[in-house]
Amino acid sequence: MTAAPTPTPSDAPEAAEENATTATAQSGGAGAAKDAGKAAGTDDRLVHRSLLQRLLGRPELGAVVGAVAVFIVFSVVADSFLRASSLSTVLYASSTLGIMAVPVALLMIGGEFDLSTGVMVTTSSLVSSMFSYQMTANVWVGVLVSLLVTLAIGLFNGYMLVRTKLPSFIITLGTFLMLTGLNLGLTKLISGTVSTKTISDMDGFASAKAVFASELTIGGADIQITVVWWLVLVALATWLLLRTKAGNWIFAVGGGQHTARAVGVPVARTKIGLYLGVALGAWISGQHLLFNYDVVQSGEGVGNELIYIAAAVIGGCLLTGGYGSAVGAAVGAFIFGMTSKGIVYAQWEPDWFKFFLGAMLLVAVLLNAYIRRRAEANR
Repeated sequence: MTAAPTPTPSDAPEAAEENATTATAQSGGAGAAKDAGKAAGTDDRLVHRSLLQRLLGRPELGAVVGAVAVFIVFSVVADSFLRASSLSTVLYASSTLGIMAVPVALLMIGGEFDLSTGVMVTTSSLVSSMFSYQMTANVWVGVLVSLLVTLAIGLFNGYMLVRTKLPSFIITLGTFLMLTGLNLGLTKLISGTVSTKTISDMDGFASAKAVFASELTIGGADIQITVVWWLVLVALATWLLLRTKAGNWIFAVGGGQHTARAVGVPVARTKIGLYLGVALGAWISGQHLLFNYDVVQSGEGVGNELIYIAAAVIGGCLLTGGYGSAVGAAVGAFIFGMTSKGIVYAQWEPDWFKFFLGAMLLVAVLLNAYIRRRAEANR
Protein backbone atom coordinates (compact mmCIF):
# COMPACT_ATOMS: atom_id res chain seq x y z
CA MET A 1 0.00 0.00 0.00
CA THR A 2 1.25 3.50 -0.69
CA ALA A 3 1.99 5.90 2.13
CA ALA A 4 -0.81 8.27 3.04
CA PRO A 5 -0.18 11.99 2.34
CA THR A 6 0.43 14.25 5.30
CA PRO A 7 -2.94 15.67 6.36
CA THR A 8 -3.71 19.34 6.64
CA PRO A 9 -5.37 20.71 9.80
CA SER A 10 -8.75 20.74 8.06
CA ASP A 11 -8.69 17.07 7.15
CA ALA A 12 -6.78 15.72 10.20
CA PRO A 13 -9.85 14.05 11.78
CA GLU A 14 -10.64 12.21 8.55
CA ALA A 15 -7.02 11.16 8.18
CA ALA A 16 -6.91 9.92 11.76
CA GLU A 17 -10.01 7.85 11.18
CA GLU A 18 -8.54 6.39 7.98
CA ASN A 19 -5.28 5.59 9.75
CA ALA A 20 -7.12 3.83 12.56
CA THR A 21 -9.15 1.82 10.07
CA THR A 22 -5.98 0.80 8.24
CA ALA A 23 -4.36 -0.27 11.51
CA THR A 24 -7.30 -2.44 12.45
CA ALA A 25 -7.26 -3.96 8.99
CA GLN A 26 -3.71 -5.18 9.57
CA SER A 27 -4.89 -7.44 12.37
CA GLY A 28 -7.73 -9.07 10.53
CA GLY A 29 -6.67 -8.94 6.89
CA ALA A 30 -9.23 -6.30 5.93
CA GLY A 31 -6.60 -4.44 3.87
CA ALA A 32 -7.54 -6.43 0.77
CA ALA A 33 -11.16 -5.35 1.01
CA LYS A 34 -10.11 -1.79 1.70
CA ASP A 35 -8.03 -1.56 -1.48
CA ALA A 36 -10.73 -3.27 -3.53
CA GLY A 37 -13.32 -0.88 -2.17
CA LYS A 38 -11.23 2.12 -3.09
CA ALA A 39 -10.70 0.83 -6.61
CA ALA A 40 -14.40 0.26 -7.10
CA GLY A 41 -15.33 3.55 -5.51
CA THR A 42 -17.47 1.80 -2.90
CA ASP A 43 -17.39 1.31 0.83
CA ASP A 44 -14.76 -1.34 1.63
CA ARG A 45 -17.13 -2.93 4.16
CA LEU A 46 -19.46 -3.88 1.27
CA VAL A 47 -16.76 -5.69 -0.73
CA HIS A 48 -17.28 -9.44 -0.61
CA ARG A 49 -14.28 -11.58 0.21
CA SER A 50 -14.18 -15.36 0.13
CA LEU A 51 -13.54 -17.42 3.24
CA LEU A 52 -10.09 -18.33 1.91
CA GLN A 53 -9.19 -14.66 1.47
CA ARG A 54 -10.30 -13.87 5.00
CA LEU A 55 -8.32 -16.81 6.41
CA LEU A 56 -5.19 -15.85 4.47
CA GLY A 57 -5.38 -12.40 6.04
CA ARG A 58 -5.35 -13.72 9.60
CA PRO A 59 -1.93 -13.31 11.26
CA GLU A 60 -2.41 -16.42 13.42
CA LEU A 61 -3.12 -18.77 10.49
CA GLY A 62 0.44 -20.09 10.33
CA ALA A 63 0.50 -20.74 14.07
CA VAL A 64 -2.79 -22.64 13.93
CA VAL A 65 -1.49 -24.84 11.11
CA GLY A 66 1.69 -25.48 13.10
CA ALA A 67 -0.24 -26.25 16.29
CA VAL A 68 -2.40 -28.82 14.48
CA ALA A 69 0.72 -30.47 13.01
CA VAL A 70 2.49 -30.63 16.38
CA PHE A 71 -0.65 -31.99 18.06
CA ILE A 72 -1.01 -34.75 15.45
CA VAL A 73 2.68 -35.72 15.69
CA PHE A 74 2.67 -36.16 19.46
CA SER A 75 -0.74 -37.85 19.40
CA VAL A 76 0.80 -40.51 17.15
CA VAL A 77 4.23 -40.96 18.74
CA ALA A 78 3.22 -40.63 22.42
CA ASP A 79 0.47 -42.93 23.68
CA SER A 80 -0.05 -40.92 26.87
CA PHE A 81 -0.28 -37.53 25.14
CA LEU A 82 -4.07 -37.63 24.72
CA ARG A 83 -4.82 -38.50 28.34
CA ALA A 84 -6.76 -35.88 30.27
CA SER A 85 -3.98 -35.51 32.85
CA SER A 86 -1.39 -35.05 30.09
CA LEU A 87 -3.44 -32.43 28.27
CA SER A 88 -3.98 -30.52 31.52
CA THR A 89 -0.20 -30.52 32.01
CA VAL A 90 0.26 -29.21 28.46
CA LEU A 91 -2.27 -26.46 29.11
CA TYR A 92 -0.49 -25.50 32.32
CA ALA A 93 2.89 -25.26 30.61
CA SER A 94 1.29 -23.23 27.81
CA SER A 95 -0.47 -20.87 30.21
CA THR A 96 2.68 -19.99 32.17
CA LEU A 97 4.21 -18.84 28.88
CA GLY A 98 1.01 -17.45 27.41
CA ILE A 99 0.32 -15.05 30.27
CA MET A 100 3.47 -13.20 29.23
CA ALA A 101 3.36 -13.93 25.49
CA VAL A 102 0.07 -12.05 25.09
CA PRO A 103 1.20 -8.62 26.42
CA VAL A 104 4.59 -9.12 24.74
CA ALA A 105 2.72 -9.64 21.45
CA LEU A 106 0.81 -6.38 21.94
CA LEU A 107 4.10 -4.61 22.59
CA MET A 108 5.59 -6.09 19.41
CA ILE A 109 2.53 -5.06 17.40
CA GLY A 110 3.28 -1.58 18.73
CA GLY A 111 6.79 -1.87 17.28
CA GLU A 112 8.81 -2.41 20.47
CA PHE A 113 10.59 -5.15 22.45
CA ASP A 114 11.15 -5.89 26.12
CA LEU A 115 14.17 -8.01 27.05
CA SER A 116 13.54 -7.60 30.79
CA THR A 117 10.33 -9.65 30.94
CA GLY A 118 11.90 -12.89 32.17
CA VAL A 119 13.69 -11.38 35.16
CA MET A 120 10.80 -8.96 35.78
CA VAL A 121 8.63 -11.97 36.62
CA THR A 122 11.21 -13.07 39.19
CA THR A 123 11.49 -9.53 40.55
CA SER A 124 7.73 -9.44 41.08
CA SER A 125 7.74 -12.66 43.09
CA LEU A 126 10.83 -11.69 45.10
CA VAL A 127 9.37 -8.32 46.13
CA SER A 128 6.11 -9.91 47.21
CA SER A 129 7.82 -12.63 49.22
CA MET A 130 10.54 -10.58 50.90
CA PHE A 131 8.32 -7.62 51.75
CA SER A 132 5.75 -9.91 53.35
CA TYR A 133 8.40 -11.84 55.30
CA GLN A 134 10.51 -8.91 56.46
CA MET A 135 7.56 -6.73 57.41
CA THR A 136 5.69 -9.68 58.98
CA ALA A 137 2.62 -8.40 57.19
CA ASN A 138 -0.28 -10.16 55.56
CA VAL A 139 0.96 -11.58 52.26
CA TRP A 140 -1.62 -9.50 50.39
CA VAL A 141 0.32 -6.41 51.42
CA GLY A 142 3.37 -7.86 49.72
CA VAL A 143 1.27 -8.71 46.66
CA LEU A 144 0.07 -5.11 46.34
CA VAL A 145 3.56 -3.68 46.90
CA SER A 146 4.83 -6.05 44.23
CA LEU A 147 2.17 -4.77 41.83
CA LEU A 148 3.29 -1.18 42.37
CA VAL A 149 6.98 -2.05 41.97
CA THR A 150 6.40 -4.10 38.83
CA LEU A 151 4.27 -1.38 37.23
CA ALA A 152 6.99 1.12 38.13
CA ILE A 153 9.50 -0.99 36.19
CA GLY A 154 7.19 -1.01 33.18
CA LEU A 155 6.68 2.73 33.50
CA PHE A 156 10.45 3.22 33.65
CA ASN A 157 10.96 1.24 30.44
CA GLY A 158 8.23 3.13 28.60
CA TYR A 159 9.25 6.56 29.90
CA MET A 160 12.92 6.03 29.04
CA LEU A 161 11.94 4.88 25.57
CA VAL A 162 9.84 7.93 24.69
CA ARG A 163 12.17 10.42 26.39
CA THR A 164 15.54 9.21 25.10
CA LYS A 165 14.37 7.96 21.66
CA LEU A 166 16.81 5.07 22.10
CA PRO A 167 15.87 1.65 20.67
CA SER A 168 13.78 -0.47 23.01
CA PHE A 169 16.40 -3.19 22.65
CA ILE A 170 18.97 -1.00 24.42
CA ILE A 171 16.59 0.35 27.07
CA THR A 172 15.24 -3.03 28.11
CA LEU A 173 18.63 -4.74 27.87
CA GLY A 174 19.83 -2.27 30.47
CA THR A 175 16.77 -3.00 32.62
CA PHE A 176 17.38 -6.73 32.21
CA LEU A 177 20.96 -6.42 33.48
CA MET A 178 19.97 -4.17 36.38
CA LEU A 179 17.15 -6.44 37.50
CA THR A 180 19.35 -9.52 37.21
CA GLY A 181 21.87 -7.95 39.57
CA LEU A 182 19.24 -6.56 41.93
CA ASN A 183 17.41 -9.87 42.18
CA LEU A 184 20.53 -11.70 43.24
CA GLY A 185 22.21 -8.94 45.26
CA LEU A 186 19.22 -7.82 47.30
CA THR A 187 18.05 -11.37 47.97
CA LYS A 188 21.47 -12.33 49.36
CA LEU A 189 21.66 -9.08 51.33
CA ILE A 190 18.23 -9.48 52.93
CA SER A 191 17.88 -13.23 53.37
CA GLY A 192 21.54 -14.29 53.37
CA THR A 193 20.93 -16.82 50.59
CA VAL A 194 19.99 -16.79 46.91
CA SER A 195 16.39 -17.80 47.67
CA THR A 196 13.54 -16.36 49.71
CA LYS A 197 12.21 -17.63 53.02
CA THR A 198 8.99 -19.61 53.20
CA ILE A 199 5.83 -17.58 53.76
CA SER A 200 3.32 -20.44 53.65
CA ASP A 201 2.48 -19.99 57.35
CA MET A 202 1.63 -16.29 57.03
CA ASP A 203 -1.82 -14.71 57.01
CA GLY A 204 -3.40 -14.47 53.59
CA PHE A 205 -1.24 -17.14 51.96
CA ALA A 206 -4.13 -19.56 51.42
CA SER A 207 -6.39 -16.95 49.82
CA ALA A 208 -3.56 -15.63 47.62
CA LYS A 209 -2.72 -19.16 46.54
CA ALA A 210 -6.37 -19.69 45.60
CA VAL A 211 -6.21 -16.64 43.30
CA PHE A 212 -2.81 -17.27 41.70
CA ALA A 213 -1.94 -20.97 42.07
CA SER A 214 -5.04 -23.08 42.68
CA GLU A 215 -6.53 -25.90 40.63
CA LEU A 216 -9.99 -26.33 39.12
CA THR A 217 -11.53 -29.71 38.33
CA ILE A 218 -13.21 -29.69 34.93
CA GLY A 219 -14.44 -32.88 33.32
CA GLY A 220 -12.35 -35.03 35.62
CA ALA A 221 -9.13 -33.13 34.81
CA ASP A 222 -7.32 -30.75 37.13
CA ILE A 223 -6.81 -27.39 35.44
CA GLN A 224 -4.49 -24.79 36.92
CA ILE A 225 -5.91 -21.33 37.57
CA THR A 226 -3.19 -19.93 35.30
CA VAL A 227 -5.15 -21.32 32.34
CA VAL A 228 -8.07 -19.10 33.37
CA TRP A 229 -5.77 -16.07 33.73
CA TRP A 230 -4.33 -16.86 30.30
CA LEU A 231 -7.70 -17.10 28.54
CA VAL A 232 -8.97 -13.94 30.21
CA LEU A 233 -5.88 -12.03 29.06
CA VAL A 234 -6.29 -13.34 25.50
CA ALA A 235 -9.94 -12.24 25.45
CA LEU A 236 -9.14 -8.80 26.87
CA ALA A 237 -6.21 -8.25 24.50
CA THR A 238 -8.27 -9.32 21.48
CA TRP A 239 -11.09 -6.99 22.46
CA LEU A 240 -8.59 -4.17 23.00
CA LEU A 241 -6.96 -4.67 19.60
CA LEU A 242 -10.08 -5.13 17.50
CA ARG A 243 -12.82 -3.18 19.25
CA THR A 244 -11.26 -0.10 20.83
CA LYS A 245 -9.58 3.12 19.79
CA ALA A 246 -6.51 2.10 21.79
CA GLY A 247 -6.19 -0.99 19.59
CA ASN A 248 -6.14 1.20 16.50
CA TRP A 249 -3.43 3.30 18.13
CA ILE A 250 -1.31 0.19 18.81
CA PHE A 251 -1.41 -0.90 15.17
CA ALA A 252 -0.81 2.66 14.02
CA VAL A 253 2.32 3.29 16.10
CA GLY A 254 3.67 -0.12 15.13
CA GLY A 255 3.12 0.55 11.44
CA GLY A 256 4.76 3.99 11.55
CA GLN A 257 4.92 6.18 14.62
CA HIS A 258 5.74 9.38 12.73
CA THR A 259 2.68 9.03 10.50
CA ALA A 260 0.60 8.05 13.54
CA ARG A 261 1.75 11.12 15.44
CA ALA A 262 0.95 13.33 12.45
CA VAL A 263 -2.70 12.26 12.50
CA GLY A 264 -3.15 12.71 16.24
CA VAL A 265 -2.33 9.31 17.73
CA PRO A 266 -0.82 9.70 21.25
CA VAL A 267 2.33 7.72 20.49
CA ALA A 268 4.06 8.26 23.84
CA ARG A 269 1.02 7.29 25.92
CA THR A 270 0.40 4.24 23.75
CA LYS A 271 3.94 2.93 24.11
CA ILE A 272 4.04 3.56 27.86
CA GLY A 273 0.68 1.82 28.20
CA LEU A 274 2.03 -1.22 26.35
CA TYR A 275 4.98 -1.47 28.73
CA LEU A 276 2.60 -1.20 31.68
CA GLY A 277 0.62 -4.08 30.16
CA VAL A 278 3.77 -6.19 30.00
CA ALA A 279 4.49 -5.34 33.63
CA LEU A 280 0.98 -6.42 34.63
CA GLY A 281 1.53 -9.77 32.95
CA ALA A 282 4.87 -10.12 34.76
CA TRP A 283 3.15 -9.42 38.08
CA ILE A 284 0.53 -12.12 37.49
CA SER A 285 3.23 -14.63 36.47
CA GLY A 286 5.40 -13.65 39.42
CA GLN A 287 2.62 -14.17 41.95
CA HIS A 288 1.91 -17.59 40.51
CA LEU A 289 5.59 -18.45 40.75
CA LEU A 290 5.62 -17.46 44.41
CA PHE A 291 2.38 -19.04 45.60
CA ASN A 292 2.85 -22.21 43.58
CA TYR A 293 6.33 -22.97 44.95
CA ASP A 294 6.42 -20.79 48.11
CA VAL A 295 10.19 -20.28 47.80
CA VAL A 296 11.67 -18.31 44.88
CA GLN A 297 15.21 -18.61 43.51
CA SER A 298 16.62 -15.18 42.69
CA GLY A 299 18.37 -16.36 39.52
CA GLU A 300 15.22 -17.62 37.79
CA GLY A 301 13.73 -16.10 34.66
CA VAL A 302 16.89 -15.41 32.66
CA GLY A 303 16.27 -16.46 29.06
CA ASN A 304 12.49 -16.64 29.31
CA GLU A 305 12.16 -13.29 27.56
CA LEU A 306 13.33 -14.92 24.32
CA ILE A 307 10.68 -17.63 24.66
CA TYR A 308 7.95 -15.01 25.09
CA ILE A 309 9.15 -13.18 21.98
CA ALA A 310 9.43 -16.44 20.03
CA ALA A 311 5.86 -17.42 20.98
CA ALA A 312 4.61 -14.06 19.70
CA VAL A 313 6.58 -14.40 16.45
CA ILE A 314 5.34 -17.95 15.90
CA GLY A 315 1.86 -16.54 16.47
CA GLY A 316 2.24 -14.15 13.55
CA CYS A 317 3.71 -10.95 15.05
CA LEU A 318 6.22 -9.16 12.86
CA LEU A 319 9.53 -7.99 14.28
CA THR A 320 8.92 -4.70 12.46
CA GLY A 321 5.60 -4.08 14.26
CA GLY A 322 2.14 -3.21 13.03
CA TYR A 323 0.93 -6.78 12.53
CA GLY A 324 -0.14 -9.68 14.75
CA SER A 325 -2.80 -10.83 17.18
CA ALA A 326 -3.25 -11.92 20.78
CA VAL A 327 -4.83 -15.19 19.64
CA GLY A 328 -1.73 -15.94 17.57
CA ALA A 329 0.53 -15.39 20.58
CA ALA A 330 -1.67 -17.74 22.61
CA VAL A 331 -1.39 -20.41 19.90
CA GLY A 332 2.38 -19.87 19.83
CA ALA A 333 2.53 -20.48 23.58
CA PHE A 334 0.38 -23.59 23.12
CA ILE A 335 2.89 -24.93 20.58
CA PHE A 336 5.66 -24.41 23.12
CA GLY A 337 3.64 -26.19 25.79
CA MET A 338 2.86 -29.15 23.54
CA THR A 339 6.47 -29.48 22.45
CA SER A 340 8.00 -29.25 25.93
CA LYS A 341 5.68 -31.88 27.38
CA GLY A 342 5.22 -33.95 24.21
CA ILE A 343 8.95 -34.67 24.06
CA VAL A 344 8.75 -36.04 27.60
CA TYR A 345 5.67 -38.18 26.87
CA ALA A 346 7.29 -39.51 23.70
CA GLN A 347 10.42 -40.36 25.74
CA TRP A 348 12.67 -38.48 23.40
CA GLU A 349 15.98 -37.03 24.50
CA PRO A 350 15.06 -33.71 26.21
CA ASP A 351 18.28 -32.10 24.99
CA TRP A 352 16.58 -31.81 21.58
CA PHE A 353 13.90 -29.50 22.98
CA LYS A 354 15.66 -26.23 22.11
CA PHE A 355 16.49 -27.55 18.64
CA PHE A 356 12.82 -28.22 17.95
CA LEU A 357 11.85 -24.80 19.26
CA GLY A 358 14.38 -23.09 17.03
CA ALA A 359 13.26 -25.10 14.02
CA MET A 360 9.60 -24.28 14.70
CA LEU A 361 10.45 -20.60 15.01
CA LEU A 362 12.14 -20.54 11.61
CA VAL A 363 9.38 -22.55 9.95
CA ALA A 364 6.72 -20.29 11.49
CA VAL A 365 8.45 -17.13 10.27
CA LEU A 366 8.79 -18.54 6.74
CA LEU A 367 5.17 -19.73 6.75
CA ASN A 368 3.91 -16.38 8.03
CA ALA A 369 5.88 -14.56 5.33
CA TYR A 370 4.42 -16.86 2.67
CA ILE A 371 0.87 -16.34 3.95
CA ARG A 372 1.30 -12.57 3.95
CA ARG A 373 2.59 -12.60 0.38
CA ARG A 374 -0.38 -14.69 -0.72
CA ALA A 375 -2.76 -12.33 1.09
CA GLU A 376 -1.20 -9.29 -0.55
CA ALA A 377 -1.31 -10.97 -3.97
CA ASN A 378 -5.07 -11.48 -3.59
CA ARG A 379 -5.73 -7.78 -2.98
